[in-house]
Amino acid sequence: MDAHYSPRDIERDAQQYWDKHQCFKAVEDANKEKFYCLSMFPYPSGKLHMGHVRNYTIGDVVSRFQRMQGKNVMQPMGWDAFGMPAENAAIQNQVPPAKWTYQNIDYMRNQLKALGFAYDWSREFATCDTSYYRWEQWFFTKLVEKGLVYKKMSTVNWDPVDQTVLANEQVIEGRGWRSGALVERKEIPLWFLKITDYADELLADLDKVEWPEQVKTMQRNWIGKSRGVELTFDVKGADGQANEPLAVYTTRPDTLLGVTYVAVAAGHPLAKQAAEQNSELAAFCDECARGGTSEAEMATKEKKGMLTGHTAVHPLTGDEVPVYVANFVLMEFGTGAVMAVPGHDQRDWEFATKYGIAIKPVIADESGQPADVSEAAYAEYGTLVNSGQFDGLDFEQAFDAIAAKLAELGRGEVKTNYRLRDWGVARQRYWGAPIPVKYGPEGQTVPLTDDELPVSLPMEVTVDASGSPLKKMPAFSDLGDGWTRETDTFDTFMESSWYYARFCCADNTEAMLDERANYWLPVDLYIGGIEHAILHLLYARFFHKLMRDFGLVDSDEPFQQLLTQGMVIAETFYRSTDNGGKQWFNPADVEVKRDEKGRPLSAILMSDGEPVEMGGIEKMSKSKNNGVDPQSMIDKFGADTVRLFMMFAAPPEQSLEWSDSGVEGAHRFLKRLWRQVNEHLAVGTPGKLDTSALNDDQKALRRKTHETIKKASDDIGRRTTFNTAIAAVMELSNAIGKFDDSSELGLAVSREALEACVLLLSPITPHLCHSLWEALGHSGPAIEATWPVVDESALTRDSIELVVQVNGKLRARLEVPASADKASIEKLAMEHENVQRFLEGNTVRKVIVVPGKLVNIVVSG
Repeated sequence: MDAHYSPRDIERDAQQYWDKHQCFKAVEDANKEKFYCLSMFPYPSGKLHMGHVRNYTIGDVVSRFQRMQGKNVMQPMGWDAFGMPAENAAIQNQVPPAKWTYQNIDYMRNQLKALGFAYDWSREFATCDTSYYRWEQWFFTKLVEKGLVYKKMSTVNWDPVDQTVLANEQVIEGRGWRSGALVERKEIPLWFLKITDYADELLADLDKVEWPEQVKTMQRNWIGKSRGVELTFDVKGADGQANEPLAVYTTRPDTLLGVTYVAVAAGHPLAKQAAEQNSELAAFCDECARGGTSEAEMATKEKKGMLTGHTAVHPLTGDEVPVYVANFVLMEFGTGAVMAVPGHDQRDWEFATKYGIAIKPVIADESGQPADVSEAAYAEYGTLVNSGQFDGLDFEQAFDAIAAKLAELGRGEVKTNYRLRDWGVARQRYWGAPIPVKYGPEGQTVPLTDDELPVSLPMEVTVDASGSPLKKMPAFSDLGDGWTRETDTFDTFMESSWYYARFCCADNTEAMLDERANYWLPVDLYIGGIEHAILHLLYARFFHKLMRDFGLVDSDEPFQQLLTQGMVIAETFYRSTDNGGKQWFNPADVEVKRDEKGRPLSAILMSDGEPVEMGGIEKMSKSKNNGVDPQSMIDKFGADTVRLFMMFAAPPEQSLEWSDSGVEGAHRFLKRLWRQVNEHLAVGTPGKLDTSALNDDQKALRRKTHETIKKASDDIGRRTTFNTAIAAVMELSNAIGKFDDSSELGLAVSREALEACVLLLSPITPHLCHSLWEALGHSGPAIEATWPVVDESALTRDSIELVVQVNGKLRARLEVPASADKASIEKLAMEHENVQRFLEGNTVRKVIVVPGKLVNIVVSG
């Protein structure tokens, strides 16, 4: 082998070997236990970033480890290729989205290959391939036939520049998150999937999967199952005439006697009716419609409202309370109207305080007196007060009694409600999968038949900022005889909701899925960021259940185990600009002065030598200009160094702070291991490993070898703490470096230790280990090697070291036979020369022996 570690050469050679022998091609084998490992596939934005590299390295390490356990492993890769960024790039660069997308895929595929990931590239696809989304279209038509899809008019956030619907979370201070245009509220017809039909199952089946509890909680909260009461308030107009009753839903009927006003959303029919006669109210409703509508914004924004002139009649007391239009009430949630109890809801309290509305406490505090609500709402449960016949009841009793009274009066009923809403799957964009529906001359809405599929998206198009070009393409939309094609496209979450299943049989041109899907599914380990905890993961679970109910898969859940990796973070540097903004500089262009612990003290820009401000440690991003190009790191240090650093710098669930010195340290370790194997081979040929003839030093190294195997097996296989497994291998390498024994038996012991290092690192630094395994004389490649097995007999010790304390302070270390009993240990400790000095003149009160650890002698003067 070469004397010097040359990453470029050894990585090229290893990758050529894997490609030539199709090492990662997965084939179903009923006689082997399968392991399907999947990292969330990337959007082909142009280049990989370090977040991608971390995600995919974790998946690759697990895949390779499971292969070494003898499992039949599948690890595929593809591209989540539809979406708005391609359209925006097409507008900016005057290039069709398809061309931009496929060029990016080609570049990023080469980057992934350079990192040596063990992907079965024969299964690769992009979601913009017609061969992929044709089956999505086919499945949609089947869902229509089963009544699981419907189209209805829906009030949406409309971006007049991007010409598309925005989710509530995409409206920032009343403006579109991309275009910056003032968002309009308008009604348009949209397609929906009935995810709410599966709400209970989606909730219950969270108990079947091994996911982080935080993610499960986020999904439970999003589904938001609650038990409450839906009740009605009669409404009187300003003229005293009866109006349509108002329906509200509450989980706190125990507070019903504390209602002092009712609030409705700006889009509620009552608000619209009142606004017809009140221009000031109409203007306020328009203002509400332009505001942000995410729940996060609702919680923090200033509460505003305006009287409608209507009153609501309390269903139990007959009292009339005012009806307001309020900016914190949304039509998308519940009934679009809320009964306000300012004494026991902080949002209602803030609104009532601002507008001088009465606040009535109806819950007693811990003292039994009506709660003090002068400074804030009292939101705790308690005993009812100021509630007439219901006084003295606790929450459960009051819930049942008040619900029964409302039912008796025909004013309410107990209901189970869900926060979850049906999934709107239509987008008014071009770069997406066309929705397979046509419309007839007499208003018919008809799903396309199988022989009319696929509906292929036209690829050579000019995209501009005036909306989807599909609407302006008669060749696409006009089917003749008065029939037209739907020009909306699917939400891109549709494609990412079932891609994992298509990987199982991506070559099937006759069906969406086949029996191979049931061999591989569910995915054994799914890896991705926690930002996907709700939408993507919830939609994929829903889609899996739909496929199951159509007989396409036989499992209930798509992903058995979920690992949510942390972000990659790095230092940030900037200068303030004249306009009050900040100009961010890449860390590679900055020279940092640090203290002895490596903490930054000051920084200058290398190009001009002038100071820059330190902005702290942030997630790598284009906006903060603190990203590191993976390709530059691969070119400089090699893929194995990048992979090793990614696995060593932090546990996978935690944020990983990028460190140039850490990367350099990882590279030094790999060079040292290369050198150790080289030097070992130069010494001579090992003899037979006769474990019965080992001396103490040989036993010690062999024990360290098998302790390391045991720890790495547990750290990677059970705990997924790759960093501690690597640290253990580094310790073993240190022990090898200190082991000076060139006898045949000594070389056999050091050979075993070096081979253990190579095998334990093989999932993490596979190129290096491919070369070292071959250099160590093995005819078969490292990729076919099995994980090393612990020799339990090697772990036994003839002697152990104990700490000896006097009154809890360390006074000696004691080497004793491993088989020594407590009496022998106590005697040896008491006789130790250094311990004797601290016993002199004192009385021994007690001797505590903790087997295998310490002896503590308690004395008094």
